Amino acid sequence: METIFLKKMYGIIGWGETEADGIFAPGGRISNLYGILVARYRQYPEIKRQGMTALPCCVLFVSEQRFSNLLKKAEAILGIGTGNVIEVKCDERYMIPAELEKNILQAKKKGHIPFCVTASAGSTVFGAFDPLHDIADICEAHGLWMHVGAAWGGGLLLSRNHSHKLSGIERADSATWNPHKLMGVPLQCSAILIREKGLLEACNEMHAAYLFQPDKLYNVDFDTGDKTIQCGRHVDVFKLWLMWKAKVGVCHILY
Repeated sequence: METIFLKKMYGIIGWGETEADGIFAPGGRISNLYGILVARYRQYPEIKRQGMTALPCCVLFVSEQRFSNLLKKAEAILGIGTGNVIEVKCDERYMIPAELEKNILQAKKKGHIPFCVTASAGSTVFGAFDPLHDIADICEAHGLWMHVGAAWGGGLLLSRNHSHKLSGIERADSATWNPHKLMGVPLQCSAILIREKGLLEACNEMHAAYLFQPDKLYNVDFDTGDKTIQCGRHVDVFKLWLMWKAKVGVCHILY
């Protein structure tokens, strides 16, 4: 069930269903943490074995309109440091791309290593949607991971009239989407979606054979536990499945 819905969400974003990856997580804050965790691992895979001593001073960029304390908490947990979250100026609507590029160049001049930009697709306070295509262009030019916080706004991808607000999310490396917000699914139901298949598992796997026995009689690809930083988990996707079945019918889920 989880695999079915994750594939559906990849397809809605615009990624190949067999090329992306993801997991349901306990809330948008944890999903955002996963995005940053995988972004850092992608650039510095040695951190998994060597720890923070293997890394230079890494910095992350976020819209000043975004609820940046959420990301600062993730940075504190990951050991990157709250002082390395750089808030990018906004106009009356969203992050200013020219300011983002200026901040990236300033960080490089200081000897810091920019590794990730977190764009907003429905910010907590203002409901702002950053210009995702412009941000993607900058991320590609500087080799930065692009994470889109669409916890609130992700549901608009299902709207014929408003999905254009998230144009460019298909170019992101990762995205957070909370069906328990705009889609009205009961708490909690949050997904972290990663465009590159295999990264999420490579970042978190520990091959605990006593938990995920490799000699099962069924396909072990359904064992998603090694992708997570948890052990026990609720079946959060079940609430989404029930609602979707009631609204559009089970045939639209499975096919």
